Amino acid sequence: MCGDCLAFAENGWHNRRMNSGDYKYVWQRPDWPRWQFDLAQLAGPLAEVSRAQGILLGRLADIGVPLREQASLATLTEDVLKTSEIEGEKLDADSVRSSIARRLGVDIGALAPVDRHVDGVVEMVLDATGHCTAPLTSERLFGWHAALFPTGYGGLTRIRVGAFRDDANGPMQVVSGPIHRQRVHFEAPPAERLDAEVDRFLEWFNASTTEPPLLKAGLAHLWFVTLHPFDDGNGRVARAVGDLLLARADGSPQRFYSLSAQIQRERKDYYDILERTQKGTLDVTEWLSWFLGALNRAVDNAQHTLDAVLVKARFWQRWAPTPLNERQVKLLNRLLDGFEGKLTSSKWAAIAKCSPDTALRDINELVALGVLRKGAGGGRSTAYELAP
Repeated sequence: MCGDCLAFAENGWHNRRMNSGDYKYVWQRPDWPRWQFDLAQLAGPLAEVSRAQGILLGRLADIGVPLREQASLATLTEDVLKTSEIEGEKLDADSVRSSIARRLGVDIGALAPVDRHVDGVVEMVLDATGHCTAPLTSERLFGWHAALFPTGYGGLTRIRVGAFRDDANGPMQVVSGPIHRQRVHFEAPPAERLDAEVDRFLEWFNASTTEPPLLKAGLAHLWFVTLHPFDDGNGRVARAVGDLLLARADGSPQRFYSLSAQIQRERKDYYDILERTQKGTLDVTEWLSWFLGALNRAVDNAQHTLDAVLVKARFWQRWAPTPLNERQVKLLNRLLDGFEGKLTSSKWAAIAKCSPDTALRDINELVALGVLRKGAGGGRSTAYELAP
């Protein structure tokens, strides 16, 4: 069983007995994998996504290259953080942002230290979107998988890295519940079928097919996660596979919306629709309708990301003539990027790695300049926030 399986469990999957004849899972059906969908039913959701993308791209066209780079950096940072968070793994936002900025050549000032694991997730996401026109091959998938697991372990468990699973410990199952009363939500195709199954998937993936590009991205995500070819990391790789096709559909390696972030917001609905689909027939209209809806909401949420980038740009335009030290710049950027909780002098000292006296002096200077103000409340620990 895989680490991704635990995430399914954590997000409250439920068993459902589907009316699908004698076949429990979709890959067992004799017509597998002949996906079917009602294009007329999906025409409306497709048009809504296209409209939302047009509005977003229109705004992006007006802001200039440097701010577009900042918007793309913010989106990719969120994408890496959320594709990991879906699997119950929390990465350090500063490390992720620094890793991406270094690879893209975007100036964000001082870079935070980055570990191999963060670099690995970033490498996969950037390879998928930055080289979206390159063919997807088994070797490329193995490279992504190896980048995700640089130590050869998924959690505390030794896994096969850069290779398909061999089912040596039993079939690949998605489970939930206590160890002695686990419920099986899905069982993937057996390992001996994987070479042929993945070859068939990749042949379809790389061919010019008749599906609208956004629907192909939804089908690819579903198909790959149904094969579940690795010991661990299948969800993250499936989302990268989908992102590759979304970048290809957009005609640009720059990302300005994050489907992974939207899936994280709607993860219970995501797991529910996935389970229904994997236990259903090959008519996947319902899945594609959900996928397009989530994509539309992801594009809408990207407007908030762009708003934050513009707020940050205006802030630094206003305060550019003011001499600030490196600690002050770092902490102000943290506030602008969405600081979690309240900023106190003790948190300032911990983040800036300075003494409490130095932290308080930094803060008082910014309050005197009108950059910061004291937050409402008070008490033993005064909190500070950006002044309007």
